[in-house]
Amino acid sequence: MEQVREILDKALAEGRTGLTAPEGREICQAYGIATPGEGVAGSATEAAELAAELGFPVVLKIVSPDILHKTDAGGVLVGLKTEDEVRDGFERILASARAYDPGARIDGVQVQQMVGGGHEVIIGAVTDPTFGKLVAFGLGGVLVEVLKDVTFRLAPVSDEDALGMLDDIKAAQVLRGARGAEPADRGALAALIARVGRLVSDFPEIVEVDLNPVFADANGAVAADVRIIVGEPPAQVTRLSREVILGQMNRIFKPRSVAVIGASGETGKIGNSVMRNLINGGYQGQIFPINPKAPDILGLPAYKSIADVPHDVDVAVFAIPAKFVPAALEEAGRKGVAGAIMIPSGFAETGNVAGQQEIVEIARRHGMRMLGPNIYGYYYTPENLCATFCTPYDVKGSVALTSQSGGIGMAILGFSRTTKMGVSAIVGVGNKADVDEDDLLTFFEQDDNTQAVAMHLEDLKDGRGFVEAARRVVRNKPVIVLKAGRTAMGARAAGSHTGALAGDDKVYDDILRQAGVVRAPGLNDLLDYARALPVLPAPKGENVVIITGAGGSGVLLSDACVDAGLTLMDIPPDLDEAFRAFIPPFGAAGNPVDITGGEPPSTYANTVRLGLTDDRIHALVLGYWHTIVTPPMVFAELIAEVVAEERARGNVKPVVVSLAGDTEVEEASEYLYEHGVVAYPYTTEKPVAVLGAKYRWARAAGLLR
Repeated sequence: MEQVREILDKALAEGRTGLTAPEGREICQAYGIATPGEGVAGSATEAAELAAELGFPVVLKIVSPDILHKTDAGGVLVGLKTEDEVRDGFERILASARAYDPGARIDGVQVQQMVGGGHEVIIGAVTDPTFGKLVAFGLGGVLVEVLKDVTFRLAPVSDEDALGMLDDIKAAQVLRGARGAEPADRGALAALIARVGRLVSDFPEIVEVDLNPVFADANGAVAADVRIIVGEPPAQVTRLSREVILGQMNRIFKPRSVAVIGASGETGKIGNSVMRNLINGGYQGQIFPINPKAPDILGLPAYKSIADVPHDVDVAVFAIPAKFVPAALEEAGRKGVAGAIMIPSGFAETGNVAGQQEIVEIARRHGMRMLGPNIYGYYYTPENLCATFCTPYDVKGSVALTSQSGGIGMAILGFSRTTKMGVSAIVGVGNKADVDEDDLLTFFEQDDNTQAVAMHLEDLKDGRGFVEAARRVVRNKPVIVLKAGRTAMGARAAGSHTGALAGDDKVYDDILRQAGVVRAPGLNDLLDYARALPVLPAPKGENVVIITGAGGSGVLLSDACVDAGLTLMDIPPDLDEAFRAFIPPFGAAGNPVDITGGEPPSTYANTVRLGLTDDRIHALVLGYWHTIVTPPMVFAELIAEVVAEERARGNVKPVVVSLAGDTEVEEASEYLYEHGVVAYPYTTEKPVAVLGAKYRWARAAGLLR
């Protein structure tokens, strides 16, 4: 640690952003990262003597604190096999470096043993503005920028996470020795990843690390080239304790009283809509309209200021223009309000960053939490609390939904109403000046009324705080995320290969998976997952079986299972024979089990019951197509009955259904959904995608055998 500190302090004191190759090697040695034998020569003769001592062939590299990209400067020569070649190479490298940057400081030429063979990979680290220190692993060498086959994890990484990174790239099989090639030493690679993670965690001023290429074979892993970039360490994030957050969120979601600042008796005003929703929604706490010009509003006495309210106030909903907010917020803070629900726009989203910072400082000074600004409000159905100017919603259920956008919030409302999906909460977060997804997850984690959380987000203020909260929640409840902006153009400009590969969405994708979050590719997927995951029982193993009445559906369902990361069970002979006892001779057992289209209801009943009772099968995907022999509603009622009977006997497994047919399949799908069987008409992909989402959560929660 002292050795590394001395190197970093020297570089920073000299105003350098990059370490020289010898400095990088010293740091690697301090952290047990293997590098080739090497030395620094100040003359051509010294270079030749060093090369002879190290053994040929060798590599020469310019050593300059001012030249980070050595290859671009002509500062690298490889495969030198004699002392004469080394002497000549020394002079060529110096000449190229001086031509590239005449003012560059040159400390000499690095003479390095030439290593190669095995597999070329890259191991590195970057400092991400959202998630902080990240470790990267992927294919290295010249392929790194072409294939961009790389994966990221939060640093530091556990040994288990480091090993998992080896399997998380597309070329994972190559490292295992595909097509007779020599496998890489997985333990050595994982150890290198873990050591890089510890290094950047121990020294926050290390901005980026590039070990590229790392040559890995069956005997170990050696970093042939080291690049380390230093700078100002990222600012420390101050986080409230879980207990403090819970105390605040409980007062916001379960308030004894709500004040509406800007309450109005005039229809069409936001303050009027909020008041009507609170009153008509059945909220049982006290409601205090705040309006300096009205004696009463909607039958309730009005107060000129929140300071005049003769009772404690837990929540204040702001429905006034942005310019009046600071003074009113100051009064609310002095009143002891716990939560400020900031509906007004006109803050950072319009460029008024200073105005937003002002109200954040007021809220913090008074220990008050602020939701928004620029939001539609929030709903919490267990308390009949509808503190919003949007349409009311009162179907109680177990799903909490949040959105950063008002438009997405209305889409959530519409979907919930159309599908009769019960919700525990719908929350707008808007600009997230204060309360963000971490705070909400902390509340929903312990909220008995919430069994799944679905979040639309455009960014995260504190990526590590989100991951920490999500990991806790995921142990017991699915967390589903729709991350907008997944096609953001290009990667950030960076001084290393690793940094250039850290495109925003790739980082989000990997880190959300590390947190155990189920990522939804689109809005409809987010809503479908939110509706379906609480309905589906958790699977206990990976074996999925398809039972279908149409061979074509079976093929499409099989494709969908592969796309969703599901494992189609390899049916053993005795189970194959058991299925064959129920299907016609021209049907097909195996997986999919094709019972053919002309079969009566009893064939569906018998095969589905077998799938539910055999312990080796863990989930069922059913493909139905409309026939007069087994009409849609006959099929739906039958399947619902069989599933209910078997669940009563303890045979609880997820069952999803794809229904193809005339319009009657729509009614049949709804009937199945209402009876605990997730079903969709006209699609083979959607039911399987939902099952895949359930499996992703079950794996993250550690529920699968």
